[in-house]
Amino acid sequence: MIVRQFISWIRTAPAGERAEATRALARAWLISDLSEDDRTAAEGALLMLLDDPSPLVRQAMAEVFARSSDAPAAIVQALSLDQASIALPVLEHSPLLIDADLVDIVATGNGEMQCAIARRINLPPSVSAAIAEVGSAAAALELIENAYAELAPFSWDRIVERHGHLAAIRESMLVLEGLPAATRLALVAKLSETLAQFVVARNWLSPDRAGRMANDARERSTVNIAARSRGEDMQGLVQHLRATGQLTAGLILRALLSGNLELFDAALAELSGLPLARVSALLHDRRGASLQALLIRAGFPESTFAAFRVALEVCHETGFVDTLGGEARLRRRMVERVLTHCATDGQAAEPLLILLRRFATESAREEARMFCDELVAEDAIGPLDDLIAA
Repeated sequence: MIVRQFISWIRTAPAGERAEATRALARAWLISDLSEDDRTAAEGALLMLLDDPSPLVRQAMAEVFARSSDAPAAIVQALSLDQASIALPVLEHSPLLIDADLVDIVATGNGEMQCAIARRINLPPSVSAAIAEVGSAAAALELIENAYAELAPFSWDRIVERHGHLAAIRESMLVLEGLPAATRLALVAKLSETLAQFVVARNWLSPDRAGRMANDARERSTVNIAARSRGEDMQGLVQHLRATGQLTAGLILRALLSGNLELFDAALAELSGLPLARVSALLHDRRGASLQALLIRAGFPESTFAAFRVALEVCHETGFVDTLGGEARLRRRMVERVLTHCATDGQAAEPLLILLRRFATESAREEARMFCDELVAEDAIGPLDDLIAA
């Protein structure tokens, strides 16, 4: 009886009053002990109100039903497809929307709707993949910052591919602990590309010089990222490097001259097609014949063999590096010894010597920076010790 009176009254009531009455009816449907007839009549009235010309009425329903698992499914479905101001709370919170519903709305909805879906708790990989594939940059940012979203590796890569040129996207991704190494490297490549384009546009550097500096920065970042990678993460990184044409002799030589034997081993295993354990065993053979066979199988030019052999010998002599920073920095004595040997080797090609001289300059500058940092640290500690003693 009450619902019939409600239906009669609502036809002529003002929009604001209709909205408040609709809110009350929706709450009654959820929490009141209605008879079966009244419940059926109330649901019918709410379905009718989906056609109300005022968005305030439908918005009132959306706010009441958005978080409820007991809401009428047909009404929630209709509200999720309404205009953004009505659909947003339903899209962000409703447990009644299935993955297929959400994927479809990501594909057809506007940026606000995509952002609302990206904020959902326990967002499954399929919906995350849809946002990564067609979502706006704002939706991608919401997805990155959603600690409850599940993303497959290819979704991370797609976000980088589509939005990696944006600083906000890069900054939000780079602070993530579990980001795959290959994805982290792709972000660094985007940053290098953006910076190179900027300095060229400003006429600060020529395109060739900017490109070379960007490439050097990428290689340093690659070794730095690899120093923090192990197991499958390292394997994925090396596969990414090969697929993007970055797994070059120069990069692998840099890894070895930095003392990063894990990246060196993984790279040779990838290029030679041999199991990693087999490659590691061969590289520990001090006779040198195994290394040359591996380099030939990996497709390296003969002019690089001596550099790799001497670098590996020095690496075995000096031992492993036990810090992340150490595995990312070129080791000056190792670089200088390889350069000295190659400078007197008639088979060493000029491009290799140029590369080694660049490595030598870089390692000398890095060592100088470390020395100055240590001096500054000692000067800071000295007055503190005097103060404590006093």
